[in-house]
Amino acid sequence: MQHLVGQIQAAADYLRQRWSKTPLVGVILGTGLGNFTREIKVEVTIPYGEVPHFPHSTALGHKGQFVCGTIDGTPVITMEGRFHAYEGYALEQVTLPVRVMKELGIKLLIISNASGGMNPNYASGDIMVIDDHIHLMGGISPLMGVNDDRLGPRFPDMCRPYDPELIEAALEIARRENFAAHRGVYIALMGPNYETRAEYRWLRKLGDVVGMSTVPETIAAVHAGLRVMALSTVTNVAKPDSLDKASGEEVITAAKSAEPKLTKIVRGIIALEAKKS
Repeated sequence: MQHLVGQIQAAADYLRQRWSKTPLVGVILGTGLGNFTREIKVEVTIPYGEVPHFPHSTALGHKGQFVCGTIDGTPVITMEGRFHAYEGYALEQVTLPVRVMKELGIKLLIISNASGGMNPNYASGDIMVIDDHIHLMGGISPLMGVNDDRLGPRFPDMCRPYDPELIEAALEIARRENFAAHRGVYIALMGPNYETRAEYRWLRKLGDVVGMSTVPETIAAVHAGLRVMALSTVTNVAKPDSLDKASGEEVITAAKSAEPKLTKIVRGIIALEAKKS
């Protein structure tokens, strides 16, 4: 990790040259959720390929760029697409953008993703506010290696990685807007293959939804001292005994249908954060 400080600084310096504001909130948009950027008064768009030390996003439906601007006057920096371990990147590369956004000044990180719903009470298009997670991505961590105390502590506490106050606020927004939002556990697997019937049966005993992202970014954010809120859009319902084939295109279509609900929660949380600052 000790080589990361220079990479973080170089990337942050480049972004500051392109956009001079200090963002309060960073947002990571997952598969099929890129239209949230329509809510932003965009001031500059920066492709990842232009940012020093950044990898290239290859995931389906991910544009691969920063969108910088304001929402109701609050400066935000949004990742339109993310990186995944299944793309062949080390987790320190996957989480580099989180550390760069922290260097730019964010206090809160909002993460979204598309997931497979395993809880029988969930339906496609539902939103789940992540209360906790289970890390099953092959025993690797973005914090592996010699720790750099400038980035965070050697052994960060993970008893509450997702901010309890913001979890309650997100659920209240959903109630007020009259749509379903659940509170549950997200399980992260490496991917990119979807799960077998036997794996779904096992995973249903452990958590509520399953996906291939979010947990590395959350670990890095907690290590960096950021508050985190994460939202998972249920894009398909996993029924092990009547399992249908899943495709990336279907996931994107389902995620887009849920975007208005996710957008209302994210905008509401950003407004709450702005009142505190």
